[in-house]
Amino acid sequence: MNIYLGADHNGYHLKGELFAYLSKRGYEVFDVGDAELDPGDDFPQFAQAAALKVVGDPSNEARAVLLCGGGQGMAMAANRFRGIRASVIWNEKQARLTRNDNDSNILCLPSDVLDNEPATWHAIVDTWLKTPFANAERYIRRNRELDELA
Repeated sequence: MNIYLGADHNGYHLKGELFAYLSKRGYEVFDVGDAELDPGDDFPQFAQAAALKVVGDPSNEARAVLLCGGGQGMAMAANRFRGIRASVIWNEKQARLTRNDNDSNILCLPSDVLDNEPATWHAIVDTWLKTPFANAERYIRRNRELDELA
């Protein structure tokens, strides 16, 4: 599974930690920016880069993790793209539910909350990556309806 990581200045340091964490676990990890800490950068460009990678990945199994201060801005930007289901998550239970029920393909993490909480973000990321989509008809129908809105 390819995993694309993107972060603005608020999530930049956590992105580096996440890259190392995922790489050690054997995932194919790609950084879509920012390449250096820039206090003036804007999150939409990184959300767009990740979203385009996810929808364009030929495996149809690609995912992304986006980081910014609260996670919400990244999710708003990423969800503008058809086929993207980005979720802001800050606990393990919600990580499981957003994969099981919504087939979330982009995880948005609030670095303001998780920056100094490695055990928490490890559990969130591991749960999100390992939880399969339930593939229930009602969930498939709802995801199709979301794509029709885009």
